[in-house]
Amino acid sequence: MKFTAQQIAGILDGDVVGNPNAEVSKLSKIEEGFEGSLTFLANPKYTPHIYNTKASITIVNKTFVPESVLNTTLIKVDDAYLAFSKILEYYNSIKLSKVGIEQPSYISESANYGDAVYIGAFSYISDHVKIGNHVKIFPNTYIGENVVIGDNTIIFSGAKIYSETIIGHTCVINSGVIIGSDGFGFAPNENGGYNKIPQTGNVVIEDYVDIGAVTTIDRATIGSTIIREGAKLDNHIQIAHNVEVGKNTVIAAQSGIAGSTKIGSNCQIGGQVGIAGHVIIGNNVKIQAQSGIARNVKDNEVLQGSPALALADYNKSYVHFKNLPKIVRNINDLEKNKWE
Repeated sequence: MKFTAQQIAGILDGDVVGNPNAEVSKLSKIEEGFEGSLTFLANPKYTPHIYNTKASITIVNKTFVPESVLNTTLIKVDDAYLAFSKILEYYNSIKLSKVGIEQPSYISESANYGDAVYIGAFSYISDHVKIGNHVKIFPNTYIGENVVIGDNTIIFSGAKIYSETIIGHTCVINSGVIIGSDGFGFAPNENGGYNKIPQTGNVVIEDYVDIGAVTTIDRATIGSTIIREGAKLDNHIQIAHNVEVGKNTVIAAQSGIAGSTKIGSNCQIGGQVGIAGHVIIGNNVKIQAQSGIARNVKDNEVLQGSPALALADYNKSYVHFKNLPKIVRNINDLEKNKWE
């Protein structure tokens, strides 16, 4: 689909400087711009590229004044970065604007779905599933019994949503995600083996949650594993049974949260963080990448290390960590001189 500079300026409430009929159908970085593409300039260090870019249209701040001749049509806006983000959302909504039910797919007679839904080929929709309006379920997706999916949610190819899961509205579930698989519950027996503990609960995903590719969220043993409103989970994350992730908390890739841990609101958790089971983490906590958490954490703490320390203490200690061989030598010399 093609758009003219004038059309884009109308979407962004911007001003065209150049050819209002310039057309674009692709997006590009400013340094990699090509004819027919739209790009933007927000960071001043990329300014030199605007004089060489081959992009047909470039979004810039209204304060931008060119110092030499440009070969690109400008759209001037109050904030070029936010404006380009708005265009990305608009572009994405058009790209994902699929409607209808593709075949072959299976939809149980007892399932219900709303208006303007998309269900891709080879999808399986089980008994008593409830799907809201404008939901998009891409091909090769499995939806188990009694699942509820809210309006405007997108589930990408290959996701597996186990029975009883509840997903709110305006969520994004990426490819390979598994929601509602059994929690890791086993009890040792007298024979040295393990008896499986039935996992009878479910998973609740509240509104505006994004879940990255190949992330797994286990069902609760009893009750619910809960991902609160606005939480954002990166790719390759493990959320164990009965965990609760608070509102607007973000967790980066390859982190693992053990069973029954509660994480507060507005937390920021870096990549490869490991959190032990039955831990309570307060609100507004920041945990640096590769940290290990085995204790309760108060509101507003900033942690790093394994086991994690307060960030200020970790940074002070690190100065000594890297000098440890020298410190040991000095201590040995002192001990040696003491006895001579």
